[in-house]
Parts: sequence; C-alpha cells; structure tokens
Amino acid sequence: MPEFAFIGRSNVGKSSLINLLSERKELAKVSVTPGKTKLINFFIMNGNWSLVDLPGYGYANVGKLQRNQFNEAVGDYLEQRKNIFCTFVLIDSRLPPQAIDLEFLRWLASCGVKFALIFTKMDKLSVSQAEANIAVFRKQMAETCGPVPATFNSSAKTKRGRTEILNFIEEQLVKNNRA
Repeated sequence: MPEFAFIGRSNVGKSSLINLLSERKELAKVSVTPGKTKLINFFIMNGNWSLVDLPGYGYANVGKLQRNQFNEAVGDYLEQRKNIFCTFVLIDSRLPPQAIDLEFLRWLASCGVKFALIFTKMDKLSVSQAEANIAVFRKQMAETCGPVPATFNSSAKTKRGRTEILNFIEEQLVKNNRA
C-alpha cells in the first residue's frame, strides 16, 4: 500500500494535522507535552493509502538511549521503505529557520527521499509574518539543501491546507497508477 509519512520537530502540530487530514479528532494523540508519538503508526486512509505518523525529531521527554532508538528506527524506515510515495516534513511557521529542521532536510535529500514541506500553525501569526518566515526558510533551504520541494501552508484550527495536501496525495497516487 502506498505510504505518505509525516514527521517534524516535537510540538510542531503533527498530531493536529493528522487529525485534520483524517477528519477524526482523536486519531493521533494531541498533547502540549512534546514527544508523545513513540512508535511508527500506520493509518489506512480511504482503503488505498497509509498515512504514517513518525516520532518527531528533536526534543522528546525520554532518555537519550530511547531517543537514539527512535531516530534509528525512523532513519531505517525512511531510507529502506520502498512504498513511501512522499514524506511530509512539518515546519513551525512561527519560527525562524531552525538548524535541526535544515539538518534533517539535508539528510533526507542526501538519502534521495522524496519530500514536501508543510508549514504549520499559520493561524498563530499574521499572514505577512508567516510569509516572511517561510520566505527566509525557503531561501536558507535552497542554499543548504538544494531545490525547494512542494510546500503547503496549514492550520488545524482553520482547516487551512487540508484540501491542498489531500489533492497532492491524490496526484501522487494517480501519477504512480495507484488511485
């Protein structure tokens, strides 16, 4: 089954986005405590693709050994899984470019993993502030990671981006004759 993986720094709004995309309020556990996702979770969507919820990178309220095990499991999954059609990397639109995000994107690009960006929490600041932060991120990414992939802006609160992300997934399924 085709897989679309979702990953981001801890507390980027991944669980809220997954719940928005699935239209199920409690599919993924939403918490103010970062690092709740501790396993690779697969959710079958519309009977024809899997949404894969990956543990976040960065801060997690676990020991160093367990954090390293998360990173290793996620790395193995992303590098070796043959049926990942796209990995969506979530970026907090409120923040200037974070070194950990750029490092992760450089690693993904070096592994040849197809990915797209989703800028989250767009409702938390003005449109001009969000656009300025995204422009700076895109510029830094282009300078350090190569070409900027498809990007989406989202807000779980306002439901912004849901249709565009799902349409992109559908396009990838059609492109790969899997719809």
